[in-house]
Amino acid sequence: MGNIFITSTMAIDKVAYWLDIASNDLDTAEYLFKGGRWLYVAFMCHQVIEKTLKAYWTATHDDDPPYTHSHVKLLEGCGLMAELGDERLDFIAMMVPMNIEARYPQYKQSVAATLNEDKCKYILEQTKQMQQWILQKL
Repeated sequence: MGNIFITSTMAIDKVAYWLDIASNDLDTAEYLFKGGRWLYVAFMCHQVIEKTLKAYWTATHDDDPPYTHSHVKLLEGCGLMAELGDERLDFIAMMVPMNIEARYPQYKQSVAATLNEDKCKYILEQTKQMQQWILQKL
């Protein structure tokens, strides 16, 4: 089987796909915030950053983004890690445990105990800023 080359139209479609679901995830996070679902606000914010990074990867690489939820791996693979300031690095570190999709209930409970309205408001604000920063790099 020969190599499959992604056309520029296909790459644009893939970038649009990642950006669309990141936008939907941000809308979901904002909706959940109104309902006080702190754990899932944080999870959706994690997803927003992950998918925005995957859009960046798709726009700047010839291959598809890796199957990972790690912001650090995606940032490093995109060459953006070195450009993060201390505040963004701290935020990325804070977001690591928020990928709770396949975690055990005890883990989810321990993460949920660290979240409240003020912290989730901060997470939402930082997520929006991080997303905009990544998009500006495109």
